[in-house]
Amino acid sequence: MRELVLGSSSPFRRQLLDRLGLDYVCDSPDIDESRLEGETPEALVQRLAEAKARAVAHRHPDALIIGSDQVAVLEGEVLGKPGTHEKAVEQLHRASGKEVVFQTGLCLYDARHDNALVERVPYTVVFRNISEDQIENYLRREQPYGCAGSFKSEGLGIALFERMAGEDPNALIGLPLIRLIDLLERAGVSIL
Repeated sequence: MRELVLGSSSPFRRQLLDRLGLDYVCDSPDIDESRLEGETPEALVQRLAEAKARAVAHRHPDALIIGSDQVAVLEGEVLGKPGTHEKAVEQLHRASGKEVVFQTGLCLYDARHDNALVERVPYTVVFRNISEDQIENYLRREQPYGCAGSFKSEGLGIALFERMAGEDPNALIGLPLIRLIDLLERAGVSIL
């Protein structure tokens, strides 16, 4: 089997890819993740997923490279990673009782043939009405300051949700495995 590379520094994406039992290496891309003027969230995540995969290709010229990127969108506005407690409080307060759509871009780049398969997988979360005390308690317990939307759905963050909808719950964590398996199989990698 050809070398498989995860073009990411995300521990969450590594944990997800580990589920498939594949041999792979991680290589962190160093790219500018700024949004282009007028760029939609959907176009942004697809562009960045491909850019991340291509950014490590020179070190893995014969590999299949996985790139992924995600943004949370609330009322048309992209929510980034909060970085601080104060910004996380603000994000969760704004999301309370509302729908947030997570757009995840996924790319499988065949460096040998310079061919990129690029997909986008949306996943919708409807937040419960959450109080200031609940927000503070959640943030103290989980500290999700490096996560888009200020929560970890794979942990206590699930308590913030009223409902979720989408084709792959792994997309919410940052790597849509169902779609990735399809892309890998199209590239000749059988998971089972």
